[in-house]
Amino acid sequence: MKVWYLFHSGFAVQTTSHFFIFDYWRDRPKGEGLKSGVIDPKELRDQDVVVFVSHSHGDHFNRGVFQWKQDIPKLRLILSDDIRKAEEAMRIGPGSTLAQPDMTIQTLASNDEGVAFIVDADGSRVFHAGDLNWWHWEGEPDEDNEAMAASYKTEINKLVGKPVDLAFIPVDPRLEGQYAWAIDYLMRTVEVRHVVPMHFGNDTDIVDRLLKDPVSVDYRDRILGLVKRGDMREI
Repeated sequence: MKVWYLFHSGFAVQTTSHFFIFDYWRDRPKGEGLKSGVIDPKELRDQDVVVFVSHSHGDHFNRGVFQWKQDIPKLRLILSDDIRKAEEAMRIGPGSTLAQPDMTIQTLASNDEGVAFIVDADGSRVFHAGDLNWWHWEGEPDEDNEAMAASYKTEINKLVGKPVDLAFIPVDPRLEGQYAWAIDYLMRTVEVRHVVPMHFGNDTDIVDRLLKDPVSVDYRDRILGLVKRGDMREI
């Protein structure tokens, strides 16, 4: 697989016969293509493209994807069912399975909005968490933080016994000292071959912090630190 960082929680993944796009949002500057983290649909006209949108938040969803059909004949849109007015797409809710002839898509429930995606295709499994995260906010009531922890663990535990080749998981800097709780739980609970931190916006220092943090010592060799838009790794 090849993996491109598009910004924030947006990524492109090229497998043997598919080109997956997850939570694409920022589409500027125009004209630079994948090397700058921007999708030019004309570059993908010969690809089997599947676009996944985990929820309707503006930092995960660009309605411009609906216009790509005119340039990409083999385009499928898989959207969380919290996104309205999406007749052009297949919509899927939490805890569901969508079977396609060439892939299987399962979802977990986000503890924010929408879904997390588990995609099985071309002999590989890709997990994109969307906004499913161990949200622990300083100053919030203990019972709220405990509920977030419980809901995150409940969903991640559903991946036990399902090895993941490539996982995308939030490491949100706003969570301060708790920024790595989600990725640490995932990596210690689930068999994950490669993991990519996401949901940090312009605060790219958080990835370097994670790679140096003692918490990651047991799995940092499996962390793909993609921080510049257009960064690509082949795995």
